[in-house]
Amino acid sequence: MRILIATGIFPPDIGGPATYSKILADELPKRGVGVEILSFGSVRGLPKIIRHLVYFFKVFWRARHADVIFAQDPVSVGLPAYFVALILKKLFVLKVVGDYAWEQGVNRFGVKDLLGDFLHKKYDWRIEFLRFIERFVAKSAKVIIVPSDYLKSVVKKWGVRAEKIHVIYNAVSIPEISKNKEELRQELNLSGKVLVSVGRLVSWKGFEMLIELMPEVSKKYPDAQLLIIGSGPEEKTLNAKSYQLKTNVRFLGSLTHDQVLKYLKTADVFLLNTGYEGFSHQILEAMAVGAPAICTHSGGNREILKDRQNSLVAGYNDKEAWLSAIFELLGRPALVKKLSENAKKDIQKFTGQNMIDKTVEVLKSL
Repeated sequence: MRILIATGIFPPDIGGPATYSKILADELPKRGVGVEILSFGSVRGLPKIIRHLVYFFKVFWRARHADVIFAQDPVSVGLPAYFVALILKKLFVLKVVGDYAWEQGVNRFGVKDLLGDFLHKKYDWRIEFLRFIERFVAKSAKVIIVPSDYLKSVVKKWGVRAEKIHVIYNAVSIPEISKNKEELRQELNLSGKVLVSVGRLVSWKGFEMLIELMPEVSKKYPDAQLLIIGSGPEEKTLNAKSYQLKTNVRFLGSLTHDQVLKYLKTADVFLLNTGYEGFSHQILEAMAVGAPAICTHSGGNREILKDRQNSLVAGYNDKEAWLSAIFELLGRPALVKKLSENAKKDIQKFTGQNMIDKTVEVLKSL
């Protein structure tokens, strides 16, 4: 079997789809499946519409000798990949890790609703057009793979039959980090209480509230600092908020995967205040390197998190709950040890072996 993976991003880009595609590219050939990667990054610098047409022809050329086209989103790569599959009579498989229309609505068209409300409302024609595309492509796919039961419930609401949606949890792949926490702190020039949050700088990730907490955190722990890793459309707004509050916040921008893991390993607390999450690689990676986590139960997070067993759970943008949780972790080493040990045990089911085996099983069933 030969598969063309059409992906929006691929290393050195960071993010879940990039990590996922890289794991498939490395592991599927070991199981007798030929893999070729085609990243949308190769055309991203072109004007809109033109880049999608160019990407279509790139997919067409590469897919001639493939048995399966596996698209990693339903719009930017999914739509051109679907039409190529239709023309060449190839099997079309789709990975869905979120609601593209909702994300674009929030980032570009002023949508304020979280995904749960968005699914039941109507919006202007631009958002409805994107919604039509993603649902059309999803319904046209032979098989859809999602990384959580939560996202399966979302895709079902698009009108897709449940029997063709397969839940396969994403895997966490952690290269060995030889240095311990103190050695890494020296390497990265860190001291004091270190709080780390990672993700795209978008409104629903809740970075603004984390910044607003820092004056209170600093009163109790004057040496505390918040490190925010990632880039995105909210970057200027968040920088302005940090400057306004005179907080000890550092924006590190986009880092390599190895660098992200180093910062996570140095963290006294990992924070993920998100109003939406399909399935979080960052939670798994933080747990894998021993960083005690405070997260919301939003979306697929509840399929990973166990409050007060492997993490602390706080409500989205609930300042009082987040302050309480941060102070508890910073002041109770025994609790930190318990959460970290339990987390490392619980993430064993999210191994690359399990993900690849189940993915191969679905693909070969076609």
